[in-house]
Amino acid sequence: MTRRIRYSVAMSLDGFIAGPQGEYDWIPDEPGIDWDAFMGRFDTVLMGRRSYEAAVKTGGYGLPKMNNYVFSRTLRPQDHPDVTVVSDRMDEVIAELRRAPGKEIWLFGGGDLFRSLLARGHVDLLEVGLVPILLGAGLPFLPAPASRAGLRLAEHRLYSTSGIMMLTYEVDHGAPGPDRG
Repeated sequence: MTRRIRYSVAMSLDGFIAGPQGEYDWIPDEPGIDWDAFMGRFDTVLMGRRSYEAAVKTGGYGLPKMNNYVFSRTLRPQDHPDVTVVSDRMDEVIAELRRAPGKEIWLFGGGDLFRSLLARGHVDLLEVGLVPILLGAGLPFLPAPASRAGLRLAEHRLYSTSGIMMLTYEVDHGAPGPDRG
């Protein structure tokens, strides 16, 4: 069975996944979300360089107890021994991860990596925690230029304490788009 890649992210109502300085202090702590169950779905995490550097700034080096892959053309693997730095062969690395036994793969961030993996047909699920806030500026959910992608609603849940709407969509890899006819 092929492992699925799930892009799970919080997003403001105006389409940003982080504020203008990369801040995420606008995401409320929702008591109804079972974080242990959420994290238990994954054993591998994919992130872009900027998301990884943000984690390093807060004292982390990726996500503990997971296999961490950082996609970057500028980071040197020898400078980051706690993660696997992927600078080329993106499609081959993704294919190897999907074939390997394990849990789902979490596409943690960010928007540029999401855009790239979506365009290559590697993203299977989008899980968006829609946060009731307007940031006005920041890092976009899907930076331009991006390809069209068809989606099918798989699940939805409203967390009434915070007003977060959790939306899960399956990516329709056969949907017509500018790159597929």
